Amino acid sequence: MELKRVVVTGLGALTPLGSTVPEYWNGLINGVSGAAPITRFDASKFKTQFACEVKGYDPENYFDRKEARKMDLFSQFAVVAADQAVADANLVEGTYDPDRVGVIWGSGIGGLRTFQEECVNFANGDGTPRFNPFFIPKMIADISAGHISIKHGFRGPNFVTVSACASATNAIIDSFNYIRLGMADAIVTGGSEAAVTEAGIGGFNALKALSERNDSPETASRPFDKDRDGFVLGEGAGALILEEYEHAKARGAKIYAEVIGGGMSADAYHITAPHPEGLGALNVMKNVLRDANIKPEEVDYINVHGTSTPLGDISEVKAIQTVFGDHAYNLNISSTKSMTGHLLGAAGAIEAIASIMAVRHNIVPPTINHFTDDDSFDARLNFTFNKAQEREVKVAMSNTFGFGGHNTSVIFRQYND
Repeated sequence: MELKRVVVTGLGALTPLGSTVPEYWNGLINGVSGAAPITRFDASKFKTQFACEVKGYDPENYFDRKEARKMDLFSQFAVVAADQAVADANLVEGTYDPDRVGVIWGSGIGGLRTFQEECVNFANGDGTPRFNPFFIPKMIADISAGHISIKHGFRGPNFVTVSACASATNAIIDSFNYIRLGMADAIVTGGSEAAVTEAGIGGFNALKALSERNDSPETASRPFDKDRDGFVLGEGAGALILEEYEHAKARGAKIYAEVIGGGMSADAYHITAPHPEGLGALNVMKNVLRDANIKPEEVDYINVHGTSTPLGDISEVKAIQTVFGDHAYNLNISSTKSMTGHLLGAAGAIEAIASIMAVRHNIVPPTINHFTDDDSFDARLNFTFNKAQEREVKVAMSNTFGFGGHNTSVIFRQYND
């Protein structure tokens, strides 16, 4: 069967750099850091006391108080970003079949704050099981997709992917496949996460995964820098409307970019550490190039996973050099996590948006916070350090990898009718 073309017709974002896509993009191209001292709880006794929080978020700006109390923060973020994307795509009732519009979302952790609060309340009680009746439906990861579909009446495929930090990109790839196989006309996809909690910070601290640069939060996320010491935890959501090309064209939708490939692989190596030679990263990039039916030389920009961890950054760059050969020196490479922090299960969504905007505007957002070269990296590679660069971006690749050895990659191309 002939596969259908899939395009991006709507975007939404709620991020540490801004609460809309234009605000987020403006922050990226201007090299703004979203890191600051934690406000969601007293972090004074924690090894890491900062994060990339969504600034100025008030649920009552988006939900009535009763409704907000029934939703964990990660679900609230999901609905806000999805609402933006639906509006941006102008998905107006009567212009689509609701039975053929789905929601495929991603979250690595789900309702961590709800889980933490309910367990703490029980532990502090007298042993009588007093739990909020909304405990379970607030906590479970799949409820985010449920909230979006219920609000908009989308009755197509509906589920949530969970693959740690690869979750949102898995969701995007699943959506891409459902549409190109003819199983849906449009899908709301992306991811959300809200893990800036005592359990989230404490747990990642115990893993020694987080930067502890409390004296300078805004410079703590420094991918590819010699002195990188771990990632910065972020929160928020990104949403994309993927749509079958002819369906989008028939309703006069604007088109941001075309999705041309999705790749997946596993490291099969370790629960948290990447393969030292980047084998899983190498395979996922080969797979996505094969799926997109393009040559490595056609890629202009890679939004890398680039978390600012000592081992992860090295293994990904090794894989890029193996896959792209000499063309690696013609690529722009950047890690927008240097600005947003690591949004875990939502990372792939906001980084897909960054890649799409790079294609749309021919601007590559920077990797900020580069101070000291690391001899582990080839100096001829262009990591887009500290300042955005203008260049033609016909094709952009976005990589996201997760604990458990999950690797995902998606490719966007400039839209041509």
